[in-house]
Amino acid sequence: MLPKKLQKGDTIAIVAPAKGIEKHFVEYAVKCIEENGFKAVVSKHCLGQHSYFSGTLKERSEDLQWAIDSDEVKAILCARGGYGCIQIIDRINWAGFIDDPKWLLGFSDVTVFHQHLAKLGTSSIHSTMPLNFEANSKQALATLFAGLQNESLHYEWLTEVDNVEGKSTGNVIGGNLTVLTGLIGTKHQPDYQNTLLFLEDVGEHLYAIDRHFYQLSKAGILDQIRGLIVGSFSGVKDTTPPYGSDLQEIIKSHFTYHSIPIAFDFPAGHLDDNRALIFGKTATLNVNKNSAELIYE
Repeated sequence: MLPKKLQKGDTIAIVAPAKGIEKHFVEYAVKCIEENGFKAVVSKHCLGQHSYFSGTLKERSEDLQWAIDSDEVKAILCARGGYGCIQIIDRINWAGFIDDPKWLLGFSDVTVFHQHLAKLGTSSIHSTMPLNFEANSKQALATLFAGLQNESLHYEWLTEVDNVEGKSTGNVIGGNLTVLTGLIGTKHQPDYQNTLLFLEDVGEHLYAIDRHFYQLSKAGILDQIRGLIVGSFSGVKDTTPPYGSDLQEIIKSHFTYHSIPIAFDFPAGHLDDNRALIFGKTATLNVNKNSAELIYE
């Protein structure tokens, strides 16, 4: 189910469900939101600090619950990732969200919420967050606001490595690889059947990425998807001695017996040009050897 598109003047709430965030990042985001014609409101404990986190479990849960239940708030923008969303997800009453869904936005650790909402049958937006607004490309911010207003998203990009060619259509789903695989077998795991799976990650070792893909394979997920969109895998680490395969080789090795299109280098993830993806909405993926195209219906 797609939440209602935002109109100019609607309210976007900024909440910090995970790691703490410095005030100037949030202030810049508020300014950016207002410059794009919307109203910004910052949750009560967003700028708090409790050890690593923005607040206690109770405070972070209260902030997200407030944003979900508020009649004024039309979209919920997570301030940053880090770690912490999994700690509060079962403390949230999602009943009102199911009846009247709102856009929830973010990436990285926010994958926890994206997966849960996909399980509930509600769309969400994988996008940049206030922590990154100052450094983001114009396209990253423009596509965030375009997604909120239900404007058409159409991406074309070139790849530095060889893709696996093909064409496929399905609902886009996914997020951060490490967070996503950590939810396999839990009640938050969505249905991957006939989807286009998007994956990104940061700072992982090559062997760990291989292990995550084995987990996806052993869980049957790679048999279910219709296409794979590989976003940014920034800061990938190797071992001593070297692992022996690069990122692309590792990923392709898990699809030896699966004939689906695989597109590398999509501009999303832990990078400045982090463009928005609407999860739970149908799109077509066209993949050529060194270029690809993603077209939302």
